[in-house]
Amino acid sequence: MGVFDKIRSKLHMSDDTIDRAGDKDEKTGGKFTDKVDKAQEAAKDAMGKIRRDKQDKKEP
Repeated sequence: MGVFDKIRSKLHMSDDTIDRAGDKDEKTGGKFTDKVDKAQEAAKDAMGKIRRDKQDKKEP
């Protein structure tokens, strides 16, 4: 198992977890909302790719 496979196996974030992480921006009064939103979308896209890759490996 390669390094990336080990990292991927440990990444089990759901979209809800990603959304909750963005709630921390409330402490700054929304000062970084645009940056947080971009980071959340990037994280969701990355998790989607990982899920698709896992699914592709499972299918014969």
